[in-house]
Amino acid sequence: MRVSNLQLFSVCVLIWGSTWLAITYQLGAVAPEMSVGYRFLIASAALFAYCRWRGKPLAFGLAAHLDFALFGAFMFCIGYIFVYYAESYIVSGMVAVGYSASPMLNMFAARLFFGTPMSRRVALAALFGIAGIVCIFWTEFGGLPASRSAEWGALLTVLAVLASAAGNMAAVRNQQRGYSTWSSLAWGMLYGGAMSLAFGLAVGQPLAFEFNAGYVLSLAYLAICGSVVTFVCYMTLIGRIGAAGAAYTGVMVPIVALVISFFFEKFDWTWLTSAGVALSVLGNVLMLRPAKR
Repeated sequence: MRVSNLQLFSVCVLIWGSTWLAITYQLGAVAPEMSVGYRFLIASAALFAYCRWRGKPLAFGLAAHLDFALFGAFMFCIGYIFVYYAESYIVSGMVAVGYSASPMLNMFAARLFFGTPMSRRVALAALFGIAGIVCIFWTEFGGLPASRSAEWGALLTVLAVLASAAGNMAAVRNQQRGYSTWSSLAWGMLYGGAMSLAFGLAVGQPLAFEFNAGYVLSLAYLAICGSVVTFVCYMTLIGRIGAAGAAYTGVMVPIVALVISFFFEKFDWTWLTSAGVALSVLGNVLMLRPAKR
């Protein structure tokens, strides 16, 4: 039975929107570096199996593996380690909203590194997006004199978004060099997961694991649903409606994450939150809207 575009879109939005909360179940006795490593090593194994099934190329030379390692280091190691630590300071929905700045930052980075043209519409969209993020974080920043958790959470979120943008630029370069997207993802997750474990061991973190339902189930959900199933759906959606249309999942994911955070983490939803969501959505819609011919 053929899966509809709406179903593919919904799967991506609902799963990616809920992964931010799932990450909170990974925080505890196991260091974030180790949890990130476990997640992407499991995900990479599933993707290698998928590539083998679909006949995707998996054998590459040294230069290609260096490219995959760079992609994995930023996208699936550094970026996610910052995300996991950020969620130990602020609620998951706020980190997701911070990540909504990624399309804007990617546009600027593409302009800087690849000469991709930018328009006034993109600049205006970036301003709307930034204003929305500031509105959503404003309430949390109001409590800084008593606690610096929001400040640390915001800083770590910014670092995560920067690392993600670097990973996206590495992904663009991999595409330009003709690597299969699926092969690049499989190898990138393998290298990113291995680097995360290696970094954790290097800084003295124990190779620990929690055998309780919360940790194991959230790890399986993040690795398989959040890192494999969604990418399969997303890439299928791109093939049907194009990258610009599929990218609108990124507009809805932070909203879903905030709603989940409101119900499960007692996130304080104020009128500023509503205004910030509206501005962020407007900014992303303007950013993703095709330019007039």
